[in-house]
Amino acid sequence: MNPSYGITRELPDTDFDTAVQRATAALKEEGFGVLTEIDVRATLKKKLDVDFPPYLILGTCNPPFAHQALMAEPGIGLLLPCNVIVAAREGVARPCRPSIPSRPSRSCRPKAWMIWRRKCAAD
Repeated sequence: MNPSYGITRELPDTDFDTAVQRATAALKEEGFGVLTEIDVRATLKKKLDVDFPPYLILGTCNPPFAHQALMAEPGIGLLLPCNVIVAAREGVARPCRPSIPSRPSRSCRPKAWMIWRRKCAAD
């Protein structure tokens, strides 16, 4: 994954399901809830009959930030909810999480990665 899309973190020695749980917990700690889950691997298998590594897109929302952003710029809704990707590459589980302008959460450590989407909320 291209780091220019966001900030990533790897969680070594973490399986995919654990990475999803850790990312979800870290999101909750920052005030984000998970609204949607898109299982890209399952969708590609069903629609195209292709194999793909585990890849989950979490549609997340922090209501106060979403409200603030929408009040400042109604068109920002095109970027909501904030997407977080949890993926496995090269046999390694890597969770991804959206971010508000802040530091990465302590609960997401080695061997997963997180995407922090900066346009989720107004600065």
